[in-house]
Amino acid sequence: MEDRIERIKQHLHSHNYKLTPQREATVRVLLEHEDDHLSAEDVYLLVKEKAPEIGLATVYRTLELLSDLKIIHKLNFGDGVARYEFREEGAERHHHHLICVQCGAVDEIMEDLLQNVEHKVEEDFQFKILDHRLIFHGICHRCQQENNQPLPEAEQTKPAKAKG
Repeated sequence: MEDRIERIKQHLHSHNYKLTPQREATVRVLLEHEDDHLSAEDVYLLVKEKAPEIGLATVYRTLELLSDLKIIHKLNFGDGVARYEFREEGAERHHHHLICVQCGAVDEIMEDLLQNVEHKVEEDFQFKILDHRLIFHGICHRCQQENNQPLPEAEQTKPAKAKG
């Protein structure tokens, strides 16, 4: 984690920003919850445990700065809440997300599934693609397993009811 914080510090310095204690606390929370997709409020509550003096506006400004500098991604999963995640270091593109409409779980697809589509769009429309986002909404494997659990033995022996 310290190496990554140092790289972020250098990235900020290269854009004439400092890694203030408040920014560092925010970065540490994001790194500690790297597998999550935290909202600004989530980040604020976690940062406040480490730095009680920090304000929500400072967390918002830090998240916006980190997003502007392409250190983190600002995501919208369609629920009206901006969420944040670290950009994969060295990755040209960002990964894709699977959002379960039943339990709200967010899974990630690290593979770039759209490379062929991008080439076709660039050729057919003379459009230089810089990035893309792809979010699938559906039912996760966990909820599917829950829904398809075998019925108790007594339920399985009942005759099916006729429709109508």
